[in-house]
Amino acid sequence: MTMNHEEAQTLLDNAELIHSAETVQAAVANVAARIKAELAGKKPVVLCVMSGAVPFMGHLMIHLDFPLDFDYLHASRYGDHTSGHNKLSWRSGPWIDLKGRTVLVVDDILDEGVTLSAICERIRQMGAARVLTAVFAEKEIGRPKPVKADFVGLTVPNRFVFGFGMDICGAWRNLPAIYACQASESEVRDQKK
Repeated sequence: MTMNHEEAQTLLDNAELIHSAETVQAAVANVAARIKAELAGKKPVVLCVMSGAVPFMGHLMIHLDFPLDFDYLHASRYGDHTSGHNKLSWRSGPWIDLKGRTVLVVDDILDEGVTLSAICERIRQMGAARVLTAVFAEKEIGRPKPVKADFVGLTVPNRFVFGFGMDICGAWRNLPAIYACQASESEVRDQKK
């Protein structure tokens, strides 16, 4: 499910700004300061969850002024869809040996928590001594999640949000701010069928 240029622009034109670019950058700096306080001097492995966490990771890394090892992994329940599937797709990595290491997993959003929980479990199975998580956004879904993020940039409402790494039908990961659709997730899915 992808959108053409006109569909993507119309969606953005009708979306509600949830967090400005300035708020986003302040949140990144705040998360970085908390990570530095926790991990400076430990030379952690920092894992970027592809593809959504790339903007957050890029902005975050320039604030982490201590030695670290960087790697990535790609696991998803979404693909180009607007809601998760039950099956988790493991596509790549990580490639660094995690045995005995402190690992920081960086992701774009903590929604229901199923994907992040499975990623953390797999990293523990790979021998990590400690697994921490940093998410740029946490969606307020009003029910318990199987994982709690150690570092959260911003909270977002229980709506379909996009921007700063989070996409909608493959579009708008590149926005510096966070937006929410006026349409519900099911309406967005129905429009693309």
